[in-house]
Amino acid sequence: MIYLGSHVSFKSPNYFKGAIEEALSYGANACMIYTGPPSNTRRVDVSKLKIEEAKKIMAEHDFSIDRVIVHAPYIINLANALKPETALFGQDFLKAELERVSKIGAKTLVLHPGSHVGAGMDIGIEWIINGLNEVLDHDTSDVKIALETMAGKGNECGFTFEQLQKIYLGIHKKSRIGFCMDTCHIWDAGYDITHFDEVLNQFDSILGLENLLCMHINDSKNELGAHKDRHENIGKGYIGFDVLYAIVHHPKLEHVTKILETPFVDGKACYKEEISALR
Repeated sequence: MIYLGSHVSFKSPNYFKGAIEEALSYGANACMIYTGPPSNTRRVDVSKLKIEEAKKIMAEHDFSIDRVIVHAPYIINLANALKPETALFGQDFLKAELERVSKIGAKTLVLHPGSHVGAGMDIGIEWIINGLNEVLDHDTSDVKIALETMAGKGNECGFTFEQLQKIYLGIHKKSRIGFCMDTCHIWDAGYDITHFDEVLNQFDSILGLENLLCMHINDSKNELGAHKDRHENIGKGYIGFDVLYAIVHHPKLEHVTKILETPFVDGKACYKEEISALR
């Protein structure tokens, strides 16, 4: 059994119910949502999200809540030491987001580690550690934060496994932290996933395969090591279909939820076709 889905919309009037219906229309048994717009703080009260109606549909289709991944908004930047108020805002918003995820019933919140905005990688990582500790030391939910592997564009922190390990080692509640591996991002960061077993062994020795909470399956518009982060449709980019198919069906990753975040073509999602091809 593989758990494969895509990013789905989470919007008025059906919110969570609509998201699950969209996922099912793609032939998916997993999905990823944002609980509101990814680039602002507007959030609808949890009571309006049609959570129970969604869960009823999920029960009818053997769609586990554990396979619903939530992505934190991009506006959270715990690494911003140059504007401490931005980092503090990020902490507060992350606390609220964990509460929302817990009320929905999902177990995993994907988070971009952050950008050091020019202060330097070591300072950025230090701020991420402090921010996550501040959030998790006071959060009582069982939601895990999956730090995403980044492409290394601009001042992004967390584009090497070693940088992510440094964050992990500084966390008090390590059981609440895991990782989300994005195939486009690690390719753009310089990990040659055409030799995926080597990369997976590296990940395992540095971060631990048991801490891989989910994956983003994306092709890349860029050559290996470009540090650009531009997703491409499956089989249309530099990584290629065969490599991504092998990753989706890798025996060591059977239990891992895999999510597509590929571009729309002519205003239309290609998820149904891509999920079908990868299955």
